[in-house]
This record gives sequence, C-alpha cells and structure tokens, in this order.
Amino acid sequence: MSNNIPATVFFTKGVGRHKDKLASFELALRDAGIEKCNLVYVSSILPPNCKIVSKQEGVKQLSSGQITFCVMARCETEEANRLIASSIGCAVPADDNAYGYLSEHHGYGETDEKAGEYAEDLAATMLATTLGIEFESEKSWDEREQIYKTSGKIIKTRNITQSAEGKDGMWTTVIAAAVFTTMKEIIVENNMESKVQNP
Repeated sequence: MSNNIPATVFFTKGVGRHKDKLASFELALRDAGIEKCNLVYVSSILPPNCKIVSKQEGVKQLSSGQITFCVMARCETEEANRLIASSIGCAVPADDNAYGYLSEHHGYGETDEKAGEYAEDLAATMLATTLGIEFESEKSWDEREQIYKTSGKIIKTRNITQSAEGKDGMWTTVIAAAVFTTMKEIIVENNMESKVQNP
C-alpha cells in the first residue's frame, strides 16, 4: 500500500470583487495565484518534514488542472463597508519528524492583525496539547506564545491573513490558503514505512 504525503507547502492569500459571488471567489483565487488548480480542501495537519517554500517557488510547481490539496479559509460579503477576514495559522514542531498544525479562521469585523493572531494561536494551541505543553488558556496569546516557544517543542508559528471591506453592489471574497505541492510516496508494508524518492 502506498500513501502520498506532501513534501512542500506554501502560503498565499487573495481578494476578489465582482457582482457575482462565484466570480468574486475566482478573482480571489487569481489574486492568490492558484486559480488554475482543481482544489481539494483538507484538514489541519502539517506533515512531518514538510518544507515551507515561498509563494513564488510554490506556484511554479503547479500545473493547469492539477488536483491540488490545500487548507483554505474563505469569507465573503455583499454588504458595503463590512470588514471580512480569512486567515491560516501554522505551528511547526521543533522535531522535524513530528507533525504540526494548520488552522483556518474567517470572521467579520476583524482586522488582519486580530484574525491572524487568532488563527496562529489556534494552531499553536492544538500543537501544544498534542505535545503535552502545559499552559493556562486564560492567558493572552503573547504570554502563551512565549510559553510554547520556550518549551523547546514548538519552533515556529506564523499566519497569513487577507482582509477587505465590502463594496456596494459587489460581492467581496477573501481567501487565505496553505497549498501542498510536491508529494512524496510512502510505501507501507507490515506496519513498516519506507520512503521512496520524490517523483
């Protein structure tokens, strides 16, 4: 049996506006540089040894019509002046052989900073609970971030966030995404895993 596991991931964001809701989403995808892919939404695990690459490098690895896995946050409005935001948070463990977390968040009335901090906090908290890091949930994100990073178990957290205000007579869509690109094949035999070279 073989499993395909992402070897690289990149982060991107976009905003689109159009009188049609679907077209505004398409324009947001174009702004993010991922419109040519057939996107498949997946949940929140950053695979072990998955390398984070730049958007520029990641987009170069995409082909038209490619089935592409991503974690996406999406928000839309047709209300004038309504503030919307979409954010992806990421928490990377210090151990390369351990998995990390990606989180999706979308909201209304939130700035880039507020939405991004929430998504980043969510990803870090999910990872912290799997690693057995003790913390008080009532503490602010800044305080918990220091606890997480000084534990030596979480090496990095980050977020990518897109916000925008709605415009009269138009749909506005904002997206943020973690896009998985290069895949590696893992052959699983008798509960033993052996890695096969990247295609």
